[in-house]
Amino acid sequence: MQILVIGPGCAKCKTLAQFTEQAVKELGVTAEINKVTDLRQIMALGVMMTPALAVNGNIKVVGKVPSIAEIKTILQQAAA
Repeated sequence: MQILVIGPGCAKCKTLAQFTEQAVKELGVTAEINKVTDLRQIMALGVMMTPALAVNGNIKVVGKVPSIAEIKTILQQAAA
C-alpha cells in the first residue's frame, strides 16, 4: 500500500503523518508512507488545501487531520 502525507510540513501535516504511522502500526498492514512537501508536487497532485492524505494514488482527505480511527477505516477500505 502506498500512502502519501501531503503538506508543506506544518504542525497539522506532522500530526497527520504521526496518526497515519500509528494507524498502519495498529492495523499491522504493510505500507510505504511518503511525505510530499514540495509545493509544485502538491499542486501537481491536485491538492489545494493541506494537509491531505492519498492512498494508492487516490486523495482520501483534504484540509483536515482525521482521527486515527478514521485513518484506519480509510486504510481498511483501500486494502479491501
